[in-house]
Amino acid sequence: MKVTVNGKPKTLKEGATLKQAVAGEHYIEGSDISVHLSTEKVTEVSNDFALMTPRGEMVVHLYDTDDAKRFRASVENIKGVNLRWSTNEIAAFGSFPSDMSQSDEEGDYKRYDVFFALGGNDNQTTYVMVAKRAFRKAYGCGTGKIGKITVGRHLLAALDEGERIVDVHPVISETSQENVVITEDLGYKLADGYSIDTNILVKLNPASPMSAEQVLILSSKGYFNVSEGTGTFMGCRDDMDVDMEPEETGVRDVGTVTVRNSGVGKGHVMLYKERRQLSPAINVAGTVERGMALASRASAGDKVAVTTDPQRILSVGMTQAEGQRFLESFGLRQKRSGDLSDDAIIADQTPEATMSALAAGEIETFGVPKEKILKVKVTTEDERTAHYFRKVTGLSHKPIGQLKVQFSFPGMSMVTFYGDDARGQDLYPQEPFKKCKKGDLGVTNQSRPHHGLIGIRLTDSKEFGPTGEEPYGTNMIGRYDDDMGKLDELEDEQTVYITEDKL
Repeated sequence: MKVTVNGKPKTLKEGATLKQAVAGEHYIEGSDISVHLSTEKVTEVSNDFALMTPRGEMVVHLYDTDDAKRFRASVENIKGVNLRWSTNEIAAFGSFPSDMSQSDEEGDYKRYDVFFALGGNDNQTTYVMVAKRAFRKAYGCGTGKIGKITVGRHLLAALDEGERIVDVHPVISETSQENVVITEDLGYKLADGYSIDTNILVKLNPASPMSAEQVLILSSKGYFNVSEGTGTFMGCRDDMDVDMEPEETGVRDVGTVTVRNSGVGKGHVMLYKERRQLSPAINVAGTVERGMALASRASAGDKVAVTTDPQRILSVGMTQAEGQRFLESFGLRQKRSGDLSDDAIIADQTPEATMSALAAGEIETFGVPKEKILKVKVTTEDERTAHYFRKVTGLSHKPIGQLKVQFSFPGMSMVTFYGDDARGQDLYPQEPFKKCKKGDLGVTNQSRPHHGLIGIRLTDSKEFGPTGEEPYGTNMIGRYDDDMGKLDELEDEQTVYITEDKL
């Protein structure tokens, strides 16, 4: 029998199960698999009309009224009209000719109500009005209402007078009535024609390289940890401490993958199940190309397998020779710097973001001798302190991180490295150490002025920690796990490369 697995045709024996179908595929043990038996698309024209403007889209939900019927009939006349004037009470779009009858009767309007109005009691200058607040007034053609703005209300304040309604069209709802089974049972028996997805495929957006990289980093384990599965989106909140900038935004259609760029939840990745208006705080990072059923049915606490197009292009941790072969497999040129030898370890690459690298066509790989990469162990059970150290060094998202020497002097009892003052404010004090040993790695916590400073202790001490603070001002990170003699060679402002892995 013939089935499709992750978009590829496969031929299986009659009576085969999911176990045979997913062999060799990207599949996370114990995660959900979707089995599509059939799909029937249903298209419906709703009572919603989209008003497209240069600033975005507003949606009017039409009431069951005569004026709503007139609005439907007037769509072609409304296209192209501009925002003629805007006050704290109304926004007026027009004008255009209509067959409206003049009436001096007052209407009782609530906020975001949409209604017709006549300029100078003349139906040749008809306007579509939107109420910005509740009021009662006569606008020349009676008390009728068209509907209510339900989406894009913020645009009423953002639009400038003279900006046009570039298009008006009904919102068409296309739904898929899918006969889909979601199962973890690898013994599930298949039939001819079934379509199986073991993972979600995300096509990344070149216009949002930082957001695309966030998706790549969070899916680097091969899956998303699902933080929430709402009616609107599936989310992943694994890294909410991330530097992010506004990139490409847009209407969030079903299957849109986004990253929040500002405010509470910066770095939050969301896969949309329902259509939502664009938001300047949310970047479009990509789209789901396959496996949407897995996202649609995911619940908080689930692991959902994820693949991306393209995959992450990170050569850090490879030798210069390995990095060259790796980059060439993506059609990219390697430009070596630092130690150029084949066996030098790539400690940094520029650009680091995958989509930026693909756009540039070339990556500079900075090499250092293997023995120059210092080894550390993060042993603290305090997740906040471990997160701080990995985030500041870059070890949170790549195998080799960096520290910059703040102070080093022969004969000193410690060497210190710059940290992050802002992030250091969140370092709550740990249980104070009893004795700080030679090689201990620590950070100054929020109780002291130099919070965030990182250090390595060079002599044993019961009084002072790796950054020279007393026990209550120190959070222990772990251990320097390398030759102590290497630390004697460090100089102020020098960049030091570190790893938690055994190279």
